[in-house]
Amino acid sequence: MATIAALLPLLLLSACGLFPDKGDPTRDWSAARLYKEAKDELNSGSYEQAIKYYESLEARFPYGAYSQQAQIESAYAYFKQGEAASAIAAIDRFLKLHPSHSSTDYAYYLKGLVHFNEDMGLFGKFSGQDLTERDPKAARDSFDAFKELARRFPDSKYTPDAVARMKYLVNALASSEVHVARWYMRRGAYIAAANRAQYALRYYPEAPAIEEALFVMVKAYDALGMNQLRDDAERVMRRNFPKSAYLTGAAAASGPWWKLW
Repeated sequence: MATIAALLPLLLLSACGLFPDKGDPTRDWSAARLYKEAKDELNSGSYEQAIKYYESLEARFPYGAYSQQAQIESAYAYFKQGEAASAIAAIDRFLKLHPSHSSTDYAYYLKGLVHFNEDMGLFGKFSGQDLTERDPKAARDSFDAFKELARRFPDSKYTPDAVARMKYLVNALASSEVHVARWYMRRGAYIAAANRAQYALRYYPEAPAIEEALFVMVKAYDALGMNQLRDDAERVMRRNFPKSAYLTGAAAASGPWWKLW
């Protein structure tokens, strides 16, 4: 009896081989056929079905050009499907396995786009949520991916768009820091306000939001009685923004400056 019990699993496996699963219509497809069908589904917007074909392709034919292409195209399908985490995981795996692939530049661009799409939910749609409650990690991750693309592939056809998006992201991140600084100012947390404004100034010196960051520093240091730091910040502000509405008082025409927002 013990011998029969030991052989039973083997017999069952053999039986499975005698009766193949006829429910999978792709079971006899070649790698080329699977890729073509997946690509057709992708182009038609059937992202879920495309992902299934790509996954089957990778599982059955893990080596070769079709499998490599399936990895990066499935990442795009995940992105279009709204599955950001799966898209990033697929991209990172592709970059790790094929660092010298001809589509490496596209992989970095797609990674930036996936994070950028998340960022648009933070900065672009203004759902009413307070910016101080939002995590700008997606914007930073997007910027880093685009930056890596521009650094490694300056002549890539994707780089000009990546650079344009980086400029947007820089100002979005700077604006987020200044927004937090304003939030601290309203609550009388002047040291925290000055620190956040200074952070924006240090890391995003070319962003338009820097004008307001300097003004926050001026007012925060003034409230703290740090006259030297206040004068230094105001001197920098006057030199770089001599016609600033904050300094001329035009910005406060409708009331105190802290009620402008």
